[in-house]
Amino acid sequence: MTASPKDGMDPAPNPHATAEEVEAALKDTKLAQVLYHDWEAETYDDKWSISYDERCIDYARGRFDAVAGDQPLPYERALELGCGTGFFLLNLMQGGVAKTGSVTDLSPGMVKVALRNAEGLGLPVDGRVADAETIPYEDNTFDLVVGHAVLHHIPDVEQSLREVLRVLKPGGRFVFAGEPTTIGNFYARWLGRATWEATTRVTKLPFLADWRRPQAELDESSRAAALEAVVDLHTFDPTDLENMAKSAGATQVHAATEEFAAALLGWPVRTFEAAVPPEKLGWGWGRFAFGGWKTLSWVDEKVLKHVVPRGFFYNVMITGVKPEPK
Repeated sequence: MTASPKDGMDPAPNPHATAEEVEAALKDTKLAQVLYHDWEAETYDDKWSISYDERCIDYARGRFDAVAGDQPLPYERALELGCGTGFFLLNLMQGGVAKTGSVTDLSPGMVKVALRNAEGLGLPVDGRVADAETIPYEDNTFDLVVGHAVLHHIPDVEQSLREVLRVLKPGGRFVFAGEPTTIGNFYARWLGRATWEATTRVTKLPFLADWRRPQAELDESSRAAALEAVVDLHTFDPTDLENMAKSAGATQVHAATEEFAAALLGWPVRTFEAAVPPEKLGWGWGRFAFGGWKTLSWVDEKVLKHVVPRGFFYNVMITGVKPEPK
């Protein structure tokens, strides 16, 4: 059962920003966050191949375990910060990590979709439209706070981590995953841009015309990309992120990284998928994309993490604990 504690007082989603709104957002990062993520909300799960079945349950639980290690489960109440469509928390709940949940996001569209997904899964989750720098919950409310690919969108990350620690109960834990490293973001963005440019150029050829998305869709994607440059505010060195969490007041802080070879495949694959009509990519493509990512993730975990510096991997994860009172 799902409900919004504000009983309909949250702002409505705005999935079709005007050119004037986009122009204003280029100078206002929080407006850009709302417009960009409202624009993406209804298609976000498809864009990133997000599901709420065994595949993504295992992925979410794997990220949690990789950085937090063995923990007594389940946590009683969890919060997902910058929830998007609820991918991380909902799959963690299905994976036995938490019993009940709350979701927050600056984007009304994302909160709407996250609550709809929770309802469809029969999970006890409520949600609010909220700024991660001023979390609208009382002190000592949650046993666990999680987030996936959210910290790099927040203007003041350390302030947000202070807020996370405030709403955690003493001894409560936070786990954030899916954050871009500085080096990883450089090569991933380069690969994405090169793939987009090559695909959109090649599909202009007459004999490949049916592999080209309608120009209106490509133009809208380009407008979204312009906002993406505004909403992606940070990349992280793993050690610097650990120091930031400690400065915010966390203890037992630990960062881990993943996806090096897997990212070199994943970014071109995802960009290609966004540039061509989805009906052109059948079951065989999906099997190749997921199988290739899984195989290279195994190579990263079993081989490359022992020889490649952690800062070269694409994703960084961070965990920490709210200190018990002395």
